Parts: sequence; C-alpha cells; structure tokens
Amino acid sequence: MTRLSLRNPLLTPEQIVQSPSQRQGMSQTLELDLRAYGCHLVEAAGIVLRVPQVVMASAQVLFQRFYYLASFQDYPLRGTVLGALFLACKVEESPKSIRSIINVVDIIIKRDRGYPEIVTDGYDAEYYDLKNEMVIGEMQILRRLGFNVQVELPYGLLVNYLRCLELTEHPLIPQLSWNYLNDLLRTPVYVCFQPETIACGVIYLAARKCGVSLPASPPWWIVFDANEEDIKQVARAAVALHERSRLRIMPLDSDELEMYLQGSLDDHINAIRHTRSESMASTI
Repeated sequence: MTRLSLRNPLLTPEQIVQSPSQRQGMSQTLELDLRAYGCHLVEAAGIVLRVPQVVMASAQVLFQRFYYLASFQDYPLRGTVLGALFLACKVEESPKSIRSIINVVDIIIKRDRGYPEIVTDGYDAEYYDLKNEMVIGEMQILRRLGFNVQVELPYGLLVNYLRCLELTEHPLIPQLSWNYLNDLLRTPVYVCFQPETIACGVIYLAARKCGVSLPASPPWWIVFDANEEDIKQVARAAVALHERSRLRIMPLDSDELEMYLQGSLDDHINAIRHTRSESMASTI
C-alpha cells in the first residue's frame, strides 16, 4: 500500500536541472520571472481578501510545485494563480467565493498594467472566461499533484528556533527572518528544501546581516536537523532574489507569452490601456 507522507514533496535532481517549461525552450530567467509574478499576484490578492498568511503561503507553494510538473506554455499563469488561491482557501479552511477571488486578482492585474480598474460584471464574457480559467487551473493542479496538496510551512519552526537561540528579543533578526520566509515563496526554495532547512537558512542570513554570531560548537544548525551547505543555498536564494530587478509585467496566457517572446507585449498592453481609457472617458 502506498503511504501519503505529510512531509513536503521535494524536487528530484532531474526536475531541478530542467523544468518542463525549460524543456520546451523557455529560458530560466523568464521562468523565474513568471514564478515571481504569479506569487506576487497570489500574495497581493490574499492581502486584499484578508485571508490568513498560511493561505497565501500554501497557494504560492502549490503554484511553484505545479510548474515543475507542467509548463507555462501549456498552462498559462493567470489560470494557475486563480486555481491555486481558490484551492488553498479551501484546504486551509478559509473559503472565499469564486467571484471575490476572480474580481480581486483581475483588479490587481489591471492595476499593474494601468488599465481602468473596473470590476467584472459577473454576467459578462470576461467574468465567465476567468471563471473557466480558475476551474481548469484548480483541476489541473489537483491532477498534476495527485491530490497531494499538503503544505508544511516553516513559520512555526522559525519562532521555536529563534526562541532556542535566544534571539526573540533581538530588535531586527526576528522580523528580518520572517520577511525572508515570505520573500522566498517567490523562488523554488520551498520545493527544494524541507521547512527545517528553510527556517535555518533565513536565521543564518538574518544573523549575518546583523553581525550576530551563532553557536558553533556544536554547529547550531545540527540541532535543528539541517546541514550547512543547504542553509547556505537557502540564504543565497534570498540574496539573489533581492538582487534581481523589480517585478515586470508578465504574460498571462499563451497569446501574451508569444507576444512577449516576440517583444510586442508592451505595445499590446499599451494599446489595450489606451482603448479602455478612451472607452471609459466616453462613457463618463
């Protein structure tokens, strides 16, 4: 009998070397940008919807896992974002209506692109297209992940580790560590390492940034079931994320992905922005 582990499933060496998107010709840089933007949409929508942190984090991890089993070329970003957020709300018992999730994600995208921030009607074609994308996105996530949507997060471990290291009262390290955990959700770290390693990695980075020495005899990370090389990789991922350029407007579907690769996406977005602004002005 196959047993379903409550531990987070991690990438295989083959998946780490090359994702499905890269096998279909996508550059690693573009894929990382798409992953970061998708997680940005999840986080921004979660804040507006006022869902708990665990919902936003779980949705981002599901989003990251999915794209190591499927490609951005075959399953566009927007539908997966909608599906991951809808699924995480149910899994973490903080349900939100389909309409509220669609409207919030849609408004955030419109704001990012400078479109007029008009809420979809609920009966128009745009709304039903987005609803269809959400349903397909959720179904594909469940199918590709084999219904294994368990997500173990490192936030509780971080608090306990800081307490053990007597760092809870430090003026900077706890908040810095927490911020790094949130930032790393935009990277593949959560599908490469278990929560213990991620928690140790952000403490290591925060302590170095603050010039605080941690126990070395024995090495502090051994107590927390982590190893030095792994926590340094986590720290490097956080540093690399902060060194990347700010989030750019990314393609949401297959047509926009083609435009992006051809260098015409910005012109397409500008044209839509102009048309919608003129239409709104004439209506007023």
